[in-house]
Amino acid sequence: MTSAPLHLSRIHFPVRTLGPGKRIGIWFQGCSIRCPGCISMDTWDPRPGRTAVATVLDAIRPWLAEADGITISGGEPFDQPEALLQLVEALRGAQGGDILIYSGHPLEALPLHRFAGLIDAVVADPFDAGAGQTLALRGSDNQRLVPLTVLGRERYGEDARLRPTAETLEIMFDDATGEVFLAGIPRPGDLRRLARLLAAAGHHAVTTEDARQTP
Repeated sequence: MTSAPLHLSRIHFPVRTLGPGKRIGIWFQGCSIRCPGCISMDTWDPRPGRTAVATVLDAIRPWLAEADGITISGGEPFDQPEALLQLVEALRGAQGGDILIYSGHPLEALPLHRFAGLIDAVVADPFDAGAGQTLALRGSDNQRLVPLTVLGRERYGEDARLRPTAETLEIMFDDATGEVFLAGIPRPGDLRRLARLLAAAGHHAVTTEDARQTP
């Protein structure tokens, strides 16, 4: 099978803030939704990061045995459906952890029938900066966390012990570019507070948060 093209923002391991355990984080590049207040404007442009599914699989292969699961976010993964399908098909056979996918599309608009048995849980619906943020693993309380498999119900169902969204952010470094990025779900205004604190200490900081309609 020919490896599908994929526009990639970044990958990282371990990620502990976007699902249970130590996870491989895969961020797709490109988003057609562009929710007001999004913290990841750097992932909106669909053009950068062109690679292939096979290349991503080669890059994460050393981590698969250690990982408790995989979280795919973006950007918008379902804007690249063929690459996403090929990726999760390969991942399903390569590791025993769960696969969690974040999407800003409404749940009802997702082609989940094409992914039956391949995705364990999905967080869906557009981010709404005015909806509050009290639910685990969600950027805003209107978003739905939906288990799709037995493993998904074990890890993300009503009885699962999920970490509150406001508890943790992880700081990660890109040695190749010198950039610093955060993994997790910050509270409203956290990135702007961080930028102000760094500026007060004499550092130049630029965040990727969209300033429209933010508290």
